[in-house]
Amino acid sequence: MARFIPTAQRAFVSAASKTLTNGSQSRTASAYSLLQFHPYATSQTHKSPFTANIIRILSNEIEYQHDYAPPHQPATSFNSFTVQDRPGEKWMTMKGKYGEYEEIKIEATMFDGCVFVPKPGEYSTGENVVLHISLLVDISKGQGYPDMEFLCSAWPDHLEIQTVYLLNRDKTIINPYMGRDLRRKKNRKLQRTLGDYLEERGVNNELCVFLHEYMMNKDRIELIQWLGNVKSIVQK
Repeated sequence: MARFIPTAQRAFVSAASKTLTNGSQSRTASAYSLLQFHPYATSQTHKSPFTANIIRILSNEIEYQHDYAPPHQPATSFNSFTVQDRPGEKWMTMKGKYGEYEEIKIEATMFDGCVFVPKPGEYSTGENVVLHISLLVDISKGQGYPDMEFLCSAWPDHLEIQTVYLLNRDKTIINPYMGRDLRRKKNRKLQRTLGDYLEERGVNNELCVFLHEYMMNKDRIELIQWLGNVKSIVQK
């Protein structure tokens, strides 16, 4: 066991140092830095066996998460949009422009729900549950015009518009009527038409693919960070 500790320590520090070559990449670096191992033998002399076991389990989980699917530095742009991560939070923001005056703002929330998509005679498993991301797409045409806010679901391969809000410049709703639920079958034609409107502005199926990849990576970063925070508290 004594020989295993230095070997494990060198492996973890080596993995972390490769990622920390660029000091400006602080967010992902902070997640990777959690892999800098504190020798278990040393902490064991100061902690109860129960606490030492918790620390060991947390360290193993951090190692597993890193080895299973190492997170990478989050993207800062996608096509014509800039991407702003929200470290420690469950959402991110994208901003873009269309034409001379239109401003587009997208707020995406980490996997907000799922749906079971069965095959004939099939029961629910982890492989046939499809995750979706909630989107708010705000389109502002400038002074004198109300904003349009699209509530959407981003599925792994397509965008689904749920409803559209009309907002004042201060983001208050113009009237209580929210329009139709565009997911209903009888409203599919209107949904396709509004989908074409968003497609022209770069809010499309390709964006959905990007968002799912982005959020999968963000989820790993946030999880490793959270595990490290818990470990730090337990160690104190």
